[in-house]
Amino acid sequence: MTQRSLFHAARQTRALSVSALTALGVLAGSLSSAHAEGVPNYPITPQQKATAAKVAEAGVPLSELSPNAPDTYTVKRGDTLWDISSLFLKTPWRWPELWGMNMQQIRNPHLIFPGQMLYLDKSNGRARLRVGEPVVGAGGTVKLSPRVREGSLDDAISSVRVHLLEPFFNEAVVFDTSEELLQAPRIVATQEGRVVLSRGETAYVRGDLQGRRDFRMFREPKPLRDPTTREVLGFEAQYVGTAVMTREGAEGTGADGGPVVIPSTFNITSLRQEAGVGDRLSPVPAREYTNMVPHAPAQDLSGQIVSIYGEGLTAGQNQIVTINKGSRDGMERGHVLALWRAGATAMDKTSEDRAVMKLPDERHGLLFVFRVFDRVSYALILNVQDPVKPGDRFTQP
Repeated sequence: MTQRSLFHAARQTRALSVSALTALGVLAGSLSSAHAEGVPNYPITPQQKATAAKVAEAGVPLSELSPNAPDTYTVKRGDTLWDISSLFLKTPWRWPELWGMNMQQIRNPHLIFPGQMLYLDKSNGRARLRVGEPVVGAGGTVKLSPRVREGSLDDAISSVRVHLLEPFFNEAVVFDTSEELLQAPRIVATQEGRVVLSRGETAYVRGDLQGRRDFRMFREPKPLRDPTTREVLGFEAQYVGTAVMTREGAEGTGADGGPVVIPSTFNITSLRQEAGVGDRLSPVPAREYTNMVPHAPAQDLSGQIVSIYGEGLTAGQNQIVTINKGSRDGMERGHVLALWRAGATAMDKTSEDRAVMKLPDERHGLLFVFRVFDRVSYALILNVQDPVKPGDRFTQP
């Protein structure tokens, strides 16, 4: 069977062009072989490169493919990196292996576009991914017909369903220490002495604003404790809303000629609940949820669920949990982790000694880490069989 490299063209409204739309990310994507100015070039880890290079030598064994891997697939709007990788591989987080199937065409595995056709070439017990439309020629030879497509890089699909995660990048506030919490800016007075504030009203704030203007408001931080050691790993705050500074504070002179403090003036821009005096402020974080490529940790990582985000006692698919590992432990955004269900205690009723048994733990789900702090992280439950609760453990996938 013969194949032919495919070349596509993508064009943005600003005339940014990409000369080769390639098999990408977890399977295929679109990026230039010579990056145009303004085109993002997200890093690929040495481990991912090494994996792809090794697999690129001969393709992927057919045994590594999903049993129902399609021969062709056209990327659709609404697809995610996770969805599509699950079609082709038994373990979706092992996207570098699929990337290695056609390494010559790949420049950056972080973009994939609707409309691209993926063709799974299976020959001699190996599999390689091609991009384009398969066409049967003379003698039954299969070739790939190149296509030209136009579109903005903004059309690239995400790794997982971003709409499930985006609110948490603004709403989730974790402080590493109580000292950091006490030093956070705070609302000290309200417009016309109001007890509570509504959207569009004015609040007065004291504290170090670090030159920032956009802030989140929060209250009643609760300690996040390790389920086993009970050590405090951080402080998770209750989200209130957002506010923007309209006038910076200063030092002034009072009626008696003495110094007075003039607090900064803020406008309340959005609210999840009513704001008031004593609420604390934290800068709105940079948008960092795009292009989180699923991948397994490079080293052994295991731990436990600390808490369920929100008011629930247990969590299911597409809900958020806090785990007791963070950046100091080697946790990264994009890490995929296995969830385990603790084995139940049972009695052996078939023997006279009535021995008490501890049944083996069973793996029953997957986590996707999307926000990492020093000692804790937030993770999305990708799939799970039974409800997840604090104390449940996770390991390498």
